[in-house]
Amino acid sequence: MESQPLPLDGITVVAVEQAVAAPFATRQLADLGARVIKVERIDGGDFARGYDRAAGGLASHFVWCNRGKESIALDLKDPRGVTVVRQLIAGADVFVQNLAHGAAARLGLDAATLCAAHPRLVAVDISGYGPSGPYAGKRAYDMLVQCEAGLVSVTGTPGQPVKAGIPAADIAAAMYAFSGVLAALVRRGVSGRGGPVEVSMLDALAEWMGHPLHHAMHGGTPPARTGLAHAVIAPYDAYRTADGGRVLLSVQNDREWRRLAEQVIGRPELGTDPDFATNAARVENRERTDALVGEALGGLGADEAVVLLERAGVACARLRDVQQLAEHPQLAARERWREVGSPVGPLRALLPPITLPGGGEAPMGDVPALGEHTEALLRAVGMADAEIAALRRDGVAA
Repeated sequence: MESQPLPLDGITVVAVEQAVAAPFATRQLADLGARVIKVERIDGGDFARGYDRAAGGLASHFVWCNRGKESIALDLKDPRGVTVVRQLIAGADVFVQNLAHGAAARLGLDAATLCAAHPRLVAVDISGYGPSGPYAGKRAYDMLVQCEAGLVSVTGTPGQPVKAGIPAADIAAAMYAFSGVLAALVRRGVSGRGGPVEVSMLDALAEWMGHPLHHAMHGGTPPARTGLAHAVIAPYDAYRTADGGRVLLSVQNDREWRRLAEQVIGRPELGTDPDFATNAARVENRERTDALVGEALGGLGADEAVVLLERAGVACARLRDVQQLAEHPQLAARERWREVGSPVGPLRALLPPITLPGGGEAPMGDVPALGEHTEALLRAVGMADAEIAALRRDGVAA
């Protein structure tokens, strides 16, 4: 069968972006074959470039969110820099920006203005709290939005709320921006018109809070923080093993409990004991339930415990750290790792989660150096050598 082209082959994206939300959204578009032109500040570029030097000297956030893009460095405080961006947008299908509140509008780069000038353009405004309302101008970093959205209130232990260990608000906004672009491109294919797309980090993360939100709104009781345990299911937690590992298991029904009692704990009578026979009873007697499971797994190695639990038909997982994820046997077996180029040499990267059997593999392009493509892109919009030299001399382009 003939290989299908990547879905976004021929689509050009221009992004005035920084940090995570917009860059991660546009990286998804690049993974599907789009050409993504990243507009960066001349004085250091996307500030995520400076977060750390963990990826061979590059910032780990930047490497994660920016492969496969072309970088042009422009000073948007100079009208000539904005003019270049507008020239790039004139030949683009999609524009994405996540500048501070009001900045894009002052530059004439907000979605409404651009879509009025370019009816086929899909233009995305990503913000922290949306374009209106009392929080519209409020600074919106990921941890702050996690707090405002209530995520921190349901994450952690009974005594300590904690933020998620990943930038959940940024990622949520990125994925809705990504899907919003795809939906708008489908609509354009039908109607011939693109249009604005608005995504806020708070809206996105509030949607992801759907289960605890509806539980609290309609049941009256906010879900308790339970660490790795489950508020209404037992046993459901991580248990230490003899070799220092931790194995998480989840018993979803009473049949599974009976198998666990017989084949793992070694006490089949617990399957019919009124103190443990039902989930409600086990939750009421959670400490005793956890003690029984903990004692059984505490005498086993982690691998041995997983084998025994799987043989008993009990859902389980190893509690892995990040380095163990990088060495995960399932990712290795499915050949999910590739290498991407970068200014510091090849770096490992995962294939994107969207797999399109019968189509081309995600291009996994290089991580760009700041301004690596500036000259080529200026030439592409028709600038002559003297004009490019003037922009560089005046600090408008780098």
